[in-house]
Amino acid sequence: MGAANARTAHGGLLSIGQVLARLQDDFSDLTPSKLRFLEEQGLVTPERTRSGYRKFAQSHIERLRLILTLQRDHYLPLKVIAEVLEEVDAGRDPVIPGASSRSASSILAPRRVLSSDELQRLTGASAKFLGEIIAAGLLPASEVFPQDAVAQVTALLRLAERGITPRHLRSLRVAAERESELIAQAVATRGVKTGSPHSTEDSLELAGYLETVRSGVLRHRLTGGT
Repeated sequence: MGAANARTAHGGLLSIGQVLARLQDDFSDLTPSKLRFLEEQGLVTPERTRSGYRKFAQSHIERLRLILTLQRDHYLPLKVIAEVLEEVDAGRDPVIPGASSRSASSILAPRRVLSSDELQRLTGASAKFLGEIIAAGLLPASEVFPQDAVAQVTALLRLAERGITPRHLRSLRVAAERESELIAQAVATRGVKTGSPHSTEDSLELAGYLETVRSGVLRHRLTGGT
């Protein structure tokens, strides 16, 4: 590998010192030895240069932020943290043990994003399939994707295995756009400022209610009303 290719392969990656600089304001007890310990425990796996130096991507930074928050704020042992990470890696959003009102995504968001390569690696989707998802409007045409895209792409893969492809699901995007407009109007009528945290909270709450209703209607149709 030439110098230019080497820069490309490791471009954007951070050294241990740079990781500490990013995280120590929030986690003052973080040290190089602690980073190495977390690696030895299999909780984070940085990349390695040919010379053996550790290099961390943004995804490693956010994984460390989750680990350290679970240790400091929730007093979880490493074994339990490893179980939470397994759930996150599988595309799920596990509730933090002992904190029923808080899930892992509340720590990862809004920082945690995935590149298209990471999304493909985590789901097993091909670049072509991911392109079909985007073309159908089921994911935004973007260079990065939210963590919950893992669960969405995984579900789309399972559907495609049974003959329901992204192309068949374009109507979902249209329905989602209509529901989004309906929710926005409902929130606005309550006098909540658009774009405010309260507005987002209200919108997501209404979206949850709509999802419950939609699931109920679908189950009713599939079971013949039983």
